[in-house]
Amino acid sequence: MKKECVTMLLAGGIGKRLGQLTKNIAKPAVPFGGRYRIIDFTLSNCIQSNMHTVGVLTQYQPLALNKHIGVGKPWDLDRMEDGLTILSPFTEHDGGNWYEGTADAVTKNIHFIEQYDPEYVLILSGDHIYHMDYNELLNHHKSVNADVTISVIEVPWEETSRFGIIHMDDNYQITNFEEKPNDAKSNLASMGIYIFKWNVLKECLQLDRNNPYSNKDFGKDILPYMLLKRKKMCAYPFSGYWKDVGTIQSYWDAHMDLLENQLLLQLNRKNWITYSHDNNFAPQLITSTGSVYQSLINNGCIVSGLVESSVLFENVHIGKHSNVKNSILHPGVRVGHHVTLDRVIIQEDAIVPDYTNISVPLSEEPIVLSNEYFPEIQKVGGMNR
Repeated sequence: MKKECVTMLLAGGIGKRLGQLTKNIAKPAVPFGGRYRIIDFTLSNCIQSNMHTVGVLTQYQPLALNKHIGVGKPWDLDRMEDGLTILSPFTEHDGGNWYEGTADAVTKNIHFIEQYDPEYVLILSGDHIYHMDYNELLNHHKSVNADVTISVIEVPWEETSRFGIIHMDDNYQITNFEEKPNDAKSNLASMGIYIFKWNVLKECLQLDRNNPYSNKDFGKDILPYMLLKRKKMCAYPFSGYWKDVGTIQSYWDAHMDLLENQLLLQLNRKNWITYSHDNNFAPQLITSTGSVYQSLINNGCIVSGLVESSVLFENVHIGKHSNVKNSILHPGVRVGHHVTLDRVIIQEDAIVPDYTNISVPLSEEPIVLSNEYFPEIQKVGGMNR
């Protein structure tokens, strides 16, 4: 069945810089925003953009991610003829191995793409927070008749070393590409969103497969090769909200953006809904001893203490005389009585003992805590940081 455009969603990254958050789950499966997981944003963009043929490439710690995605029902991708397909590493006749990089993951699934005989292939990352109409990107790609179009956005200069940096002329044509430079000459960053002409990408992937010196990566290998061979590479400037939550600090910052309405306004758009699973917990309860200021409180939460500038996922309980400030509490967290938490991220189902006191200064990165941490402080009846 022919499709104009096939989407390949890269969701197998380890996410090392997220530390404890990705110890047991893939980065795209990390909870975000009170009721979502990170990958929900990209999948929702796909269905809102009528991109119905989606291959999700998984690898690292896929259990929670696969369980969450299922057959794609929350995103209307549980379809008979196209829809969502999980593409895990598989054994070939010569033994096979893990995906060696982002480009290698797509190369090993050429057979999946070919069955739809597409003109274009959209490459996405499953670990960014943003809303985008991919049809606008595709139309731009067609209008400039590019071999590849890269979606780009301006980032703070101090963060340029985290990204592929783009240089373009007045006609959107890319003149240079630097992968995570130490001394960037531009702050125009690749968003990890590419549209290729399929015949051009297929040729590049096949050549790259046979290169023993390649990292099998789009940013390190495929894009520089296309630039070297003078393929037509164009940029698509994006002006909306976008956040690569690839570090603890950026993950925490994105949640604080929610509380300042910058991102929350997007999540409340009725014409561009971010879809996810709904666990159908009862409505939140703020008891007579509880107070909430500038915070997101999800269903199933019971607040008997003070919550300020924080995000509480579903089914979180806050005990009496406890103060939770500038923090992110994942589903099922239980906070005892007389607890103080400031600038911390508490992972799913953790139990915070009574009289715990953990406050992280603004000069330090927020910390991530789980049940592995709290038994140590239960022994001494509390801890000051």
